[in-house]
Amino acid sequence: MSQDKSKALVLWLDEVTIEDIPIAGGKNASLGEMIRNLSPLGVKIPYGYVVTANAYYYFIEYNNLRDKIKKILEGLNTDDIKDLQRRGHDVRELIRGGEFPPDLEELIKKYYNELSQKYNTHAVDVAVRSSATAEDLPDASFAGQQETYLNVVGAENVLVAIKNCFASLFTDRAIVYRERFGFDHFKVGIAVGVQKMVRSDLGASGVMFTLDTETGFKDVVIINATYGLGELLVRGEVTPDEYIVFKPTLLKGYSAIIEKKLGKKDRKMIYGTGEERVKIVNVPKEEQKKFALNDEEILQLAKWGVLIEEHYSKKNGRWTPMDIEWAKDGILNELFVVQARPETVHSRKRDTVIKIYRIKTPEEERRKRVIVKGIAVGDKIATGKARVLFDLKEADQFQEGEILVTDITDPDWEPIMKKASAIVTNRGGRTSHAAIVARELGIPAVVGTGNATEKIKTGEEITVSCAEGETGYVYEGRIDYEVEEIDLKEIPKPKTKIMMNIGNPESAFRYASIPNDGVGLAREEFIIANYIKIHPLALLHYDDLVELYEKLERENLIDDKGFVNFRIIYNYANERLLKKLAKGKDKYRVNLKRILEDIDKLTFGYEDKATYYIKKLSYGIAKIAAAFYPNPVIVRFSDFKSNEYANLIGGILFEPEEENPMLGWRGASRYYSEVFKEAFGMECKAILRVRNKMGLTNTKVMIPFCRTPEEGEKVLKVMEEYGLRKGDNGLEVYVMAELPSNVILADKYAQIFDGFSIGSNDLTQLTLGLDRDSELVAHLYDERNEAVKRFIAQLIKTAKEYGRKVGICGQAPSDFPEFAQFLVEQGIDSISLNPDSVLKTTLAVIEMEKKLGVLK
Repeated sequence: MSQDKSKALVLWLDEVTIEDIPIAGGKNASLGEMIRNLSPLGVKIPYGYVVTANAYYYFIEYNNLRDKIKKILEGLNTDDIKDLQRRGHDVRELIRGGEFPPDLEELIKKYYNELSQKYNTHAVDVAVRSSATAEDLPDASFAGQQETYLNVVGAENVLVAIKNCFASLFTDRAIVYRERFGFDHFKVGIAVGVQKMVRSDLGASGVMFTLDTETGFKDVVIINATYGLGELLVRGEVTPDEYIVFKPTLLKGYSAIIEKKLGKKDRKMIYGTGEERVKIVNVPKEEQKKFALNDEEILQLAKWGVLIEEHYSKKNGRWTPMDIEWAKDGILNELFVVQARPETVHSRKRDTVIKIYRIKTPEEERRKRVIVKGIAVGDKIATGKARVLFDLKEADQFQEGEILVTDITDPDWEPIMKKASAIVTNRGGRTSHAAIVARELGIPAVVGTGNATEKIKTGEEITVSCAEGETGYVYEGRIDYEVEEIDLKEIPKPKTKIMMNIGNPESAFRYASIPNDGVGLAREEFIIANYIKIHPLALLHYDDLVELYEKLERENLIDDKGFVNFRIIYNYANERLLKKLAKGKDKYRVNLKRILEDIDKLTFGYEDKATYYIKKLSYGIAKIAAAFYPNPVIVRFSDFKSNEYANLIGGILFEPEEENPMLGWRGASRYYSEVFKEAFGMECKAILRVRNKMGLTNTKVMIPFCRTPEEGEKVLKVMEEYGLRKGDNGLEVYVMAELPSNVILADKYAQIFDGFSIGSNDLTQLTLGLDRDSELVAHLYDERNEAVKRFIAQLIKTAKEYGRKVGICGQAPSDFPEFAQFLVEQGIDSISLNPDSVLKTTLAVIEMEKKLGVLK
């Protein structure tokens, strides 16, 4: 290593560090940095060498290209797409036609031969990747703007690939990017990395981010994985698996995978033969059912991600989240990191102001106006005229502020994307080109809709909403929405704990940035209805239902569409199933065929049906618990009423018809009943998984609609049967105080449970003896009624006497700040609010605390 690096034409990767970006480019400098500093810690990185920016400039000068290129680009207007395309093409052809200086050519061949020897072969397979020397700097993201050539074998082919990389410095999008950021075309050089290929064509590959890319939430590693080489994933042509790992408990040694989503990995890119370096093949159905990585590999990658982030954060003196590419070698069965660069969207944000986009049009009304839905990118909303484009040739039709609707984008589309107010694509996932660019531009995108270009017409006014969680919606016409700005610096901290009510795990990371003391109510119902969708008993008795269906089919008792009369089901169901079926539904017809088809479709890839329920529920709960960690997250066990449970797939088979489901078989009474007990057992197992396997011990549980203290004791006993014991590993069990009996017998409940959470909605209804859904008496429904307030005051007083915690999770304090002040006056410990009312209610609480002299 005696040569002067600053003048070197070719260097081994371990000869460069992150300080060598000017000659090695961002990618190569980062690889060198990691090989030197992180290989000793176990991070595996394939070896290789760098053809430096000096070599590129030498090539340009040797062929006298500088003035010729300047002349071609003189007077360029980047908004004139056709002119840009013509000039870009001319520059690239000029470079490809150049010759290597003989000494440089010999040097590149020499390094290639030595790399081949290192891997015990006469011609090693390499990836040839270009890396702009201004790339991956904190204020620029050149990612994906230059070329990559995979499975290049032989020195001559390497030379061709390097020349193509040089030419790629002048792709249309690279020219536009430099113009946009004011980079001089000749101040940006290009280096080329020649790196041993990882045989991911026989394994898997993907990307990982050391933060949540949509919200900037810092405590997770997001991993995307697909089969084969990573190119299809980058192009957005497959939907990858997605895994989320929670850093704080990962570092404590837990299996901290808080979400796993199976992608649609129906195709993969593998090595080709002869001239065809790579080719695309179909993935067998059985392989599609499996995750591309096992849990051990997911955790291994996440640990590497954390090590890489820690190294760069220390080096930069500030938090530096990373965007990392990885590959799994199918021959060696080993993982490798093949690239790492700083994430360039959230790491630049220093805002203390949160913008929350909120739709005002009621859900029932707007759902009727959904045109397509897909994966939401970002959390904003945009309205505008749609422009459907199938080809870049139509680019000149695109007007500023229109919404771009297309099949899929690649970097050549960027000049148009810059003008768009939102983007909608048929194909692509969270890490597709459209998603990455939309984040950078700060505009909403809905990707992977499947058929947006068919459903949306040019000129049609549409609304693109990414403010409703992970699913993005495109609505017909204008949808009414508002934007709330919350200045975090202006939110003071009261003595009363301010918690939040969260139902949708997809919103948890976003809301976690609002100052809070945890979650006072995490509802399981949303997870069950939207993540799981299937009645728990239909999953537990899936085999019995299949047996029943086959029996009925043999007897020709099922019609062509799959319907069967309930009376026949009673006659043919086995004894095990019969005990669980709802009684008295003889007059009903059930589409048994559709129920089984839906279950099969949703549980695709899971080892058994019960595991599907437990894992899905645990992932939903874990996402909320992780978002607010280490603050407490109180999870209320399922509180569906029988008519709501009946709406789940297969629910019609197991749910009775009740005259008044609001006062019927719900909450605690279900959990110990012989019919439902095993379904409740799955909820207990999901909580155990979240606390013991993932390490999220900030999760507490709550029993709803517990009519008597005896019921409470029965539920605790059932929980113990399924391994969930109050006090174990610090588990606290709360009870909802939503019935007059909970208040009147609060002293008894206080001896069974760790605390109370007041459900003011049901408590009001049952104290005043009215149905809040009935228009005839709705005007009497008011949580501020004196009788309700006396009950609440009494409960708080009793809880305090017994040293029990007491909070509220009902609607009242979110709607009425003066009600929150009343609660503070009574000495409540915590108030749990809807996220959108945290600011106004906190200010009301502080005002009352000052009045009471609690807060100075």
